[in-house]
Amino acid sequence: MTVPHLTGNYAPVTEEVTAYELPCTGQIPAELTGWYLRNGPNPHAAASKHWFLGDGMVHGVRIENGRAVSYRNRWVRTSTFTDGARGRNDRGERDLAAGVANTHIIRHAGRTLALVESSYPYELTCDLDTLGPHDFDGKLHTAMTAHPKTCPTTGELHFFGYDVVEPYLTYHRASATGDLEVSRHIDVPGPTMHHDFNLTAEHVVFMDLPVVFDMEMAKAGGGMPFRWSETYQARLGVLRRDDPHGDIRWFSIEPCYVFHALNAHDEPGRIILHVMRYPSMWRGQSDTFEEATLWRWTIDLTSGVVREEQLDDRIAEFPRIDDRLAGLDAQFGHATVSEQGDGALLRYDLHTGSSTSHEFGHGRIASEASFAPATETPGGPGYLMTYVYNTETDLSDLVILNASDLAAGPVATIHLPQRVPYGFHGNWLPDH
Repeated sequence: MTVPHLTGNYAPVTEEVTAYELPCTGQIPAELTGWYLRNGPNPHAAASKHWFLGDGMVHGVRIENGRAVSYRNRWVRTSTFTDGARGRNDRGERDLAAGVANTHIIRHAGRTLALVESSYPYELTCDLDTLGPHDFDGKLHTAMTAHPKTCPTTGELHFFGYDVVEPYLTYHRASATGDLEVSRHIDVPGPTMHHDFNLTAEHVVFMDLPVVFDMEMAKAGGGMPFRWSETYQARLGVLRRDDPHGDIRWFSIEPCYVFHALNAHDEPGRIILHVMRYPSMWRGQSDTFEEATLWRWTIDLTSGVVREEQLDDRIAEFPRIDDRLAGLDAQFGHATVSEQGDGALLRYDLHTGSSTSHEFGHGRIASEASFAPATETPGGPGYLMTYVYNTETDLSDLVILNASDLAAGPVATIHLPQRVPYGFHGNWLPDH
């Protein structure tokens, strides 16, 4: 039986590779010095029950002074990877260090962290060696989302953990130096799958949506143990950042699901959110996905009503901005398209509603694109960096595009020694 998430470029690579002085077409911008890292599932046993459940592998390219110095890929050595699945620790408690660390990779307070929403993050070195689980000096007692948000003004890291037993949702805030300062429960009526959330300069906005944990599916040992609920209400929960232990205001929306938010910001009397919205998720099997498009939600804090608007009909995912504008009124956002084997990147002007695209062509499939700044000015010029898989050669490239001229050809294409399987999220991590 063919398993879709273990075939083609979903299939895992079997070797950890290190290669130096990578060939390049075009010219790598001289202002880029750092690491491009991207995480994704790569089951080391070459099998997993769902795409989301494979062991994490990070693929990294080191860039210095216009050169692609090296490429390396490494599995994250979680306890699950080294010792096998462990549901409980030696004290009989849920083992939050047991996980696959396969979804995202970020830097905060000098630490590089590989993330998955079911467990603690794992800290890595710059060379992608695993140092171990990170629990914020013993202060973190829940799992950590794979989509934390760093406030560009304070440097604080905002995140949450969700569980399938009460308390179902817990909000956390860590200081710019990595000290966990706030942990508080958020009252939700059931064990829904909270994959992402929203941050503005003044608010945190949670998305409590009708994809609910299913105990019978979990006992059956199939794929993801979550299903669509026709009865669970979809709603947004607003918490003021200056009162992190205060009341949550809940706002009803039409039933839907959101894996990924693009950005959010405050306007007088309202909050603007841009998200990639699915009409529903997992009504049947958890290995089938519906189609996401860009929507805008406007939360009116006076009337208590949310206005919901579809902004584009092109199917896309993996939305990103210049992260230095997280929670602020970012003009531009980017998303990745994969349509019948044709890959593209979209650039949305969120102020005018216009968009441009870069079409990679048939058989060239892009992953999520991270924004790499060209200057110190947030929202200024920069580059989009993405791994692109070539179905003809069965290899991948790291492609660098000028974000301000997306329709133009690549600025540089760095040729990798092997393919990078389809994965999830990553970042450009500059040296300074």
